[in-house]
Amino acid sequence: MGETGSLRTTLHRHGMRVTPQRRLVLDAVRELGHATPEQVHRRVRSTAHTVNITTIYRALDALEDIGLVRHTHLGHGAPTYSADEHEHVHLVCHRCGEIDEVPCDLLDDLAELLRRRSGFELDATHLALSGTCRGCRGADDVDHLERAVEETR
Repeated sequence: MGETGSLRTTLHRHGMRVTPQRRLVLDAVRELGHATPEQVHRRVRSTAHTVNITTIYRALDALEDIGLVRHTHLGHGAPTYSADEHEHVHLVCHRCGEIDEVPCDLLDDLAELLRRRSGFELDATHLALSGTCRGCRGADDVDHLERAVEETR
């Protein structure tokens, strides 16, 4: 059926039309992997100069409502959108901004504990964890060692 036919079917099933803007937005999200609305806007404007940011937000909302994209907050600022097939936990370094991905099943034990203790059902596919990446932690270790050496002089 092809991607355009599949998009058409999905949108029609939800009472929506396929518009060029929705198609461009979905294509941009798929191409970019993870993207803020502003990044999607820049990508779409490279081929459709008259599309404004409001149209991008509306298209993203519509595509999210029917499950073709989803958003995650990877820190402060605008949400990041990805295509539905992106199901992983985001690890966001609050120092350098690096974003890594790990499989959702790494949180299965936590999800089970939450379910048993509070009846809470965790959606790890919509989750970002903030911390310090290996590179920044390594830099801390070096800084700590340098300070320790200085203190002994």
